[in-house]
Amino acid sequence: MLDNILFQIKKIIPKSLFKLGQPIYHYSLALLGALIYRFPSRKIFVIGITGTKGKTSVAELVNIILEEAGYKTALAGTLRFKIDKKSKPNKFKMTMPGRFFVQRFIRKAVDSKCDYLILEMTSEGTKQFRHKFIALNSLIFTNLAPEHIESHGSYENYLKAKLKIAETLEKSPKNYKSLIVNMDDAESEKFLNINVKNKITYSLSEAKNFEFKKDGLSFRYKNTEIESPLHGEFNIYNILSSIKLAETQDINIETIKKALKKFNLIRGRVEKINEGQDFDVIVDYAHTPDSLKKLYQAFPNSNKICVLGNTGGGRDTWKRKIMGSIADKYCSQIILTNEDPYDEDPLKIINDVATGIKQIDYDIIEDRKEAIKKAISLAKTGDTVLISGKGTDPYIMGPNNSKIEWDDATICRQVLKDLLKPEL
Repeated sequence: MLDNILFQIKKIIPKSLFKLGQPIYHYSLALLGALIYRFPSRKIFVIGITGTKGKTSVAELVNIILEEAGYKTALAGTLRFKIDKKSKPNKFKMTMPGRFFVQRFIRKAVDSKCDYLILEMTSEGTKQFRHKFIALNSLIFTNLAPEHIESHGSYENYLKAKLKIAETLEKSPKNYKSLIVNMDDAESEKFLNINVKNKITYSLSEAKNFEFKKDGLSFRYKNTEIESPLHGEFNIYNILSSIKLAETQDINIETIKKALKKFNLIRGRVEKINEGQDFDVIVDYAHTPDSLKKLYQAFPNSNKICVLGNTGGGRDTWKRKIMGSIADKYCSQIILTNEDPYDEDPLKIINDVATGIKQIDYDIIEDRKEAIKKAISLAKTGDTVLISGKGTDPYIMGPNNSKIEWDDATICRQVLKDLLKPEL
């Protein structure tokens, strides 16, 4: 409610005046939220997760390991807001909502006597000081790739915004603090320069004899065979980071192994939709060139039918052609469609993506449901239909902040049921 009141007040302030005082405004809101809810993060073990990709997957993996170990957890991220057994989807279309929301959520977690709070933290959130007054115990850095470049002004500014989150850990008043860093990432050293006593790294080299199967993946970690129903090399990294966090909490490897083996679904993240068909249908967020490439590489021996849009009109226009060229390299058939045009012409976005496609024939079907229908109708035994870009995004965003309720997975299930319906 306070966020809504302040939003209405902000609308009547002249834009030039607001822009000048914007940093003070956002910082003041962050401080006010913390004061109102009595600095709740000081009363709970807080695990922050940041990076371009993998935040949601790591958050869910850490959560299930902690739960398997008998702890009560709270989780706030792109996918959902969860306190103990109660969970509701995040429909804000932002990973870190307003300062009052975040502080109130942390207070509820404390009042519910949760042992741990798992919090996805974003560069966009730092622009509005949403990371302030959150006392971290641990921070996991997954990776960094170009994203939100137009919003931040440059890749360097984007990196600085991420490092501000690491500095939040450095300045945290908590006694025990740990920083967990993906050593294989090009920016790892910058994060390891943060002044935190306990620095822990992880690398793909720690996953011995890794193997990808139709029903998941496996690898050897130290002296233990790890199995997971998840797919792709990127999920090995996600699993390793969650293992490292668990080890800082003295959770034994058998508990970790048991949790990982039974965890088979992260909604909207390489989510397999199965209605009894003899081909795979996969829904994934894949909103950056690197994540799209890794998604396609996770299904190397399959004919791929790809439904592709691009994340958000009016932003990150640099990646449109690149996304098209990646699909051109890995897909057998491509269907370009609408995603979140906002105030931009959807066909312009689609045509920008198409400029990267040189070899493969493609269809343009602006209606996203019809595009999914077309892709599924083309699939034959053993094929893989890959629908990327939205994951669990709850709306298709149009002009003037108009929105249509949406869920790729639900649409896929409807289409598959209709396709498999026996003829009378």
